[in-house]
Amino acid sequence: MRVTISAIKADIGGIGGHTRPSDELVQAVKDFVAKNGKGMLIDHYIGYAGDDIHIIMTHQRGVDDEKIHKLAWDAFTAGTEVAKKQGLYGAGQDLLKDSFSGNVKGMGPGVAEIEMDERPSEVFCIFAADKTEPGAYNFPLWRMFVDARSNTGLLINEKLAEGVVFRILDVMSGKIADLKMWEDKAELEAALMYPGRYVVSAVYSADMKDHIVSASTDRLHNIAGTYVGKDDPIMIVRTQKNFPATEEAGSAFNDPHYVAGNTRGSHHMPLMPVKLNSAASLNYSIPIVSCLLFSMHEGKLTGPHDGFGTADWDLQRMRASERAMIMRNQGFIHPATLIPEELEYNKGYEARMKKLESKFRDMDSGKKGKGKR
Repeated sequence: MRVTISAIKADIGGIGGHTRPSDELVQAVKDFVAKNGKGMLIDHYIGYAGDDIHIIMTHQRGVDDEKIHKLAWDAFTAGTEVAKKQGLYGAGQDLLKDSFSGNVKGMGPGVAEIEMDERPSEVFCIFAADKTEPGAYNFPLWRMFVDARSNTGLLINEKLAEGVVFRILDVMSGKIADLKMWEDKAELEAALMYPGRYVVSAVYSADMKDHIVSASTDRLHNIAGTYVGKDDPIMIVRTQKNFPATEEAGSAFNDPHYVAGNTRGSHHMPLMPVKLNSAASLNYSIPIVSCLLFSMHEGKLTGPHDGFGTADWDLQRMRASERAMIMRNQGFIHPATLIPEELEYNKGYEARMKKLESKFRDMDSGKKGKGKR
C-alpha cells in the first residue's frame, strides 16, 4: 500500500512566553483536523514539543500536496485565533504569510514528509525539537548512518553496510547535494561541521529506492528577514529491518551534543531528550527534542509510544542540564554565544557594533606630540 506520512509543525502561541501551547489551543487544532480531514486523511496525531504544535498525518495524496498542507495551515490559523483570544505569547508567530499559497514550505511551518510502499510492519520515529535549528539533527544522523561505534548495525546489517545517500541542503544558497556513503564520507563530514549552513534534509537507501529520513530545513530568519523564533525542526526516521533499529535511532541522542538555540536563539547549548508533550524549560530555555514512536498498518497509526520516556533517559537529561550550566557560565563570551553571522538577534548586535565602530580611532591619533624628553 502506498502511504504518505506528513509531519507539519508550527509555533502559534505559548503560555507566559515560549513555554507550551494552552490546552484550548491544542484542542482547537485537534478539532479542526478531525472535522476537516475526513475523507482526506487515513489517520492523524497532534501533540507538542515546547511551544511548537505538530500535526502527524497519514494519507495517499503524496508529498507537497496542496490540500494536506492547507489543512495544516488552516488548523494552525484556527489555533492562532484561540491564542490571540487568550493573549498567548507569539500568537501566530510561525505563520509568516498573510494567506496560504499552495504549500506551507517557505511560509513558516516546518515540514517533513515521506511517501513509501508500506512494509508489513511499518515503524517509524518522529523527532520533534524546540529552541534549536534544523542542523541540530546533523550529528545524530551521522551517528545513525555513518558511525559504527554508535550503530553496530552498520557492520552486521547488509543493507546498511552498503551505505546510504545523504541529501544535504545549503540553506544559504538553496542548493542540494547527494552524498553517497562510503565514497563521499569526507565531503559529508566537511559539510556537517557547519550545521548552521549545511543541513541533512533526507537520507535514502544506497539504491535510492527507499526514503528513510525526512527533516524540515526552513530557517525562519531567511524567510522573514529578521528574528521571529528558532526553526524548531521536525524529522521522520523509518526504522527496523533494512533501516536502523529503533533503539539505534533513539540512542543517537545519547550524550547530548551542543546545538545552536537557547534563549533568543543566540547560544550554544546541549540538546536535551525530553518526554512527550514537554514544556520548554525556563532554565535558559535549553534546546529539547522528543521522540514519538509509531507502528502503522494500511496508514492507521498505533502510538505514539514515548521513546525518551523511560527512566534511563533521566541520566541524559541530567547530563544535558550540567553541560548547559557549564556553557552558560561562560556568559556572553564565544563559544557560549554564536558567531555574529548566526545570531538570530543580529540587528541588535549590528547596532552595538556600529556604535562601537564610531568610537575606534587610529592608535597615533590620540597623541598630542612627539617631543624629545
